[in-house]
Amino acid sequence: MQRTDGRNSNQMRPVKMHRDFTKHAEGSVLIEMGDTKVICTASVEERVPPWLRDAGKGWVTAEYSMLPRSTGTRTSREAARGKIGGRTHEIQRLIGRSLRAVIDLKALGERSVVLDCDVIQADGGTRTASITGAFVALADALGKMVKDGRISKMPLRDFVAAISIGVVKDEILLDLCYSEDSTAEVDMNIVMTGAGKFVEIQGTGEEASFGRDEVNTMLDLATEGVQDLIKYQREVLGEVAQLVKG
Repeated sequence: MQRTDGRNSNQMRPVKMHRDFTKHAEGSVLIEMGDTKVICTASVEERVPPWLRDAGKGWVTAEYSMLPRSTGTRTSREAARGKIGGRTHEIQRLIGRSLRAVIDLKALGERSVVLDCDVIQADGGTRTASITGAFVALADALGKMVKDGRISKMPLRDFVAAISIGVVKDEILLDLCYSEDSTAEVDMNIVMTGAGKFVEIQGTGEEASFGRDEVNTMLDLATEGVQDLIKYQREVLGEVAQLVKG
């Protein structure tokens, strides 16, 4: 099938990351995956949640939001509506889990790193772009802590990135844009480490089912996509990437 932007079925959208995108945060990046754009910032706080006090380890968590006009029509801010939606809660937890999978929380010490992922323009894959960009912001923040002597070593044990994949009109496509995602018979989000291990596999049949062979094909293609993203993360981070064990 002809994709809306002319890509091959196994081709990702162009990816760009701009480090130090904001002034005040310890780590920040603007990630662009096609027309999806997310600002990811990492803030270090010298405290942990109450349930982690005196446990001898830190915490990494995330918040996610979409700007009101990041989509085709304006959506009211969740703060104005008085509550955070279920989708936002789900994505925030996914980002946090993905980052905690590759960090030594004891080496972080009793402090927290909060990743804020703000979608300024959405065209599909906002959660996977958030994970990929948030890792770079986190690595930058932790690299500065090592440089400043606040921690003795880089707590990150490996890289982590994510990509979407799905079945559209009976064809497996990598890195879905919105028009593809909204019509997909099968939609999956894959989170993986630099070592090739899976952190999370989210897969859903939309008015369709899928077989084991399709799953294996999708996982193989997603693996290639994630490894390309991690290669780019290394290039973007430069010297900081050398501090990460993976």
